[in-house]
Amino acid sequence: MTVKLGAHVDQEDPLAEAADRGADLVQFFLGNPQDYKAPKLAYADGEDALKERAAEAGVDLYVHAPYRLNVANTNNRIRIPSRKLLQQTLDKAAEIDVKGVIVHGGHVGDDDDPEAGFDNWRKCIERAELPVPLLIENTAGGENAMARQLDRIARLWEAVQASGNDRLENVGFCLDTCHFHAAGEELPTIVERVLAITGRIDLVHANGSRDEFGSGADRHSNFEEGHIDPADIVAVIEAAGAPVVVETPNADNGQKADLDYLRAHLKS
Repeated sequence: MTVKLGAHVDQEDPLAEAADRGADLVQFFLGNPQDYKAPKLAYADGEDALKERAAEAGVDLYVHAPYRLNVANTNNRIRIPSRKLLQQTLDKAAEIDVKGVIVHGGHVGDDDDPEAGFDNWRKCIERAELPVPLLIENTAGGENAMARQLDRIARLWEAVQASGNDRLENVGFCLDTCHFHAAGEELPTIVERVLAITGRIDLVHANGSRDEFGSGADRHSNFEEGHIDPADIVAVIEAAGAPVVVETPNADNGQKADLDYLRAHLKS
């Protein structure tokens, strides 16, 4: 099995970052992930140049939507700007021919009925234009999260499928190892359990965890320094058979070390 391997990188020159890591793909933001400003490509030579050069280099591009997005939320001041920004991100990402836009599942308030959040997801997908794949990612914490644990992911997936969008094939799933570990879901069987719900895994975020199982903490570590057995990360990747983004810290070239670990341990 040959799996494409890459990393989350700085947005100014993702192709240089890919070359530095020997990566087959890169993931990056289109602007500040902590605000609602319209997406903007940081690559100095523009959209056409990035798209063409990435194709020439054989590097696939992925975009991570801003963390502030929460299309599930019942607060109009959060949900409506989130929908708008998500669509803007999809449209801008399509200009550089990305393989997918990754977005977190979001949450509702502690006192809200989670069914309202699932229905907000249904409405979001119903109205969305999907020029490129939208990959919904499981999240690590939050008691009223839409995609933290498998029972919620199952309900979210039902809502998405009920949207009636004529491009539902462009809604997929991104599996994050750190997030499932933090959520208290066992990694050795996670792929088969996710596939039983979604029927697909389009991308794996391969991350170690700085915190213990079930902590609810979204804090990534390099593979050999965290609380997840690196062999379990390898097993998830092999079972999923999907492209991989390493989102681990990169101090002292930590991402390159993690990618080298995968290259050494994945079955070819």
